[in-house]
Amino acid sequence: MGVNRNKMNNRTTFALLVLLTAVSALTVSSAYAQINPACVGCTQEDAKVMASKALMNAIPISVWTDKADYGHNDIIKVKGQVANESGFPVTITVINPLNSIVTIDQIDVVNHSFETTLNTAGAMWKHDGTYTIKVNYGTAEKNNSVKVELTDAIAYPPTTNKQCGVKELTASGQCVPFSISGGTVTSATLNTNDNSIVIMINAEEDGTLTVLPSTTVQEGIFMVLVDGEECNEPECEIVGNKVTVMFPAGAETIEIIGTHVIPEFGTIAAMILAVAIISIIAVSAKSRLSIIPRY
Repeated sequence: MGVNRNKMNNRTTFALLVLLTAVSALTVSSAYAQINPACVGCTQEDAKVMASKALMNAIPISVWTDKADYGHNDIIKVKGQVANESGFPVTITVINPLNSIVTIDQIDVVNHSFETTLNTAGAMWKHDGTYTIKVNYGTAEKNNSVKVELTDAIAYPPTTNKQCGVKELTASGQCVPFSISGGTVTSATLNTNDNSIVIMINAEEDGTLTVLPSTTVQEGIFMVLVDGEECNEPECEIVGNKVTVMFPAGAETIEIIGTHVIPEFGTIAAMILAVAIISIIAVSAKSRLSIIPRY
């Protein structure tokens, strides 16, 4: 009789364990269904669920917004949670419908939480469509994102290229004074990778090209290449920002290299570089601290 009672107790215990496991799995699945991949336009109750300790143990970083739809002159409230604080800031990046970066910033984490606001006014937010707000915390694995919709776009005036004068060449929308003999200029561009002005010419005979870019277009000119070969004095002369190049018949490309040219996306590039440097320094410092022996 005692043996049968023990068997019944064991069966009852096993059944309870199976039931608890099923309930637990159902609860976790339900929680993930609410916030996978991120909470868009969460209610306050949804935010509370997301921030709960049980869910945060399963999700390294979460993010949500106060609404799902915005206009082009609204404030987006962004909030989120991290499971385990590591001393790093959260990096937030906004991508527009054209897959271009709108803004990038870093936000401090306080008591496992972070929050910020985004102003949708301005030309960088001018397109209707889906904007992706990405967050990253320390490592590539700790990331998440939320998507919002912007509608009722504001009509911005179209961007027009400058109308350059007869004695100016057009390089990526910038006007550069020049004169040429023995040939003609067919086109010109600014090469931001090499900080140079690349000028294409049709040289019917030996001739001379003189270029005088303003310091707002190019600075620190120190080298001239003619068809990829370095050109030195007396054939090529550099005096401040004035460059005189003696080219042979048949020459096609003249490249004037400096220390700076106008970047096409200077502000965003500088922001990305600054955040990258800060992140590298923070990770390096954290790594050094972690290997210091503790006594």
